[in-house]
Formats: sequence, structure tokens, C-alpha cells
Amino acid sequence: MTAEAIPKLQEFFESNPEYNIVVDGTPPGPARAREVFESLPPAGWPFEKKWVLDFSGPDGRMIGMADVISNLFVPGVWHIGLFVIATPLHGGGAARLVYEGLEHWMRGNGARWLRLGVVEGNTRAERFWEKLGYVEVRRRLDVPMGERTNDIRVMVKPLATATLPEYLSRVARDRKEPHESH
Repeated sequence: MTAEAIPKLQEFFESNPEYNIVVDGTPPGPARAREVFESLPPAGWPFEKKWVLDFSGPDGRMIGMADVISNLFVPGVWHIGLFVIATPLHGGGAARLVYEGLEHWMRGNGARWLRLGVVEGNTRAERFWEKLGYVEVRRRLDVPMGERTNDIRVMVKPLATATLPEYLSRVARDRKEPHESH
């Protein structure tokens, strides 16, 4: 997506507010699309590029979106910052189909590990990512998100010949702290 598509993205968020309500505690505000489009990883987090991707149906209407960062921390780690599918499509297999295309694209562009954070208690999302092969590597506690404070399950999926131990040897940030029992 380019900046010209921000109004289309905003319309998508407003038509599908459930993610924001579950995660942030409020519907998306009038600047939500611009915030997603312009946000970058924190200072000190090396990365190559950020994409905001539009998944549209044959009629041109958005059915989903993803916010993806390539080569986060180290080469080969791709981070899915946001993955939202239109609410009317939940439960019918569309999310998995869209995700499979996204994973294929990331893999074809050099991803060896896929990484994301899922809000603990967002049961539908937790199950979705687990079924796709993501495993929890650690938890981030008390993360402010909108009007809520959430615990985040950092999850990783190794691709092809990549391994989880190899990932953890390269990305120290995602190694469990001694006090973490999860």
C-alpha cells in the first residue's frame, strides 16, 4: 500500500473494529490507518523494510490487511505486526487462505523465521497462530495498548530448515528470562 491508500485502510478498520476493541479496548480512532501506516519498530531495532499489505477481493474491497517488517533484528526474521481479516469472513477459512499466501510471499523473499506477538486472552487469535505452527518463545508482560495493558505472547515459526534454537541464538531479545515459567 502507498500513502494514497490510507483512506481505504481507515474504512477497513472502521468496518471491522473487533480487533481494536479486543486489543486496545476501543474502536479504531479516526487516525488509526495513518498510525499503522507510519509506525516503525522502536529505535534500536534494526530492520530492512516495512510493508502494509492490502488483501482485496475481486470487487476491489479490502478483505484483510497485514503489517510486515522484513529482517527484524537479524537477516531472515520477518515480523507480522498486524494481520486483520474482515469480520464477516471469520470462521470460514479465508484467514488461513490469505495467511498461506502471505507466508509464501515472505518465504520467497528470504524469511527463515516468522515472528509475531499475540495478546494473551485473544483466544481466537491464539488458536489461529498455534494451528499455523507458531510456538511461544516468551511473554512480554504489562504492555500498554490503547486503553488496555496486555500480556503479549511472542511467537515464532521456523521455515524450511531453520530451527527454533538457531532463532533464539540469534535473537537474544526473545529468549525467556529466568523468572518466566511459560
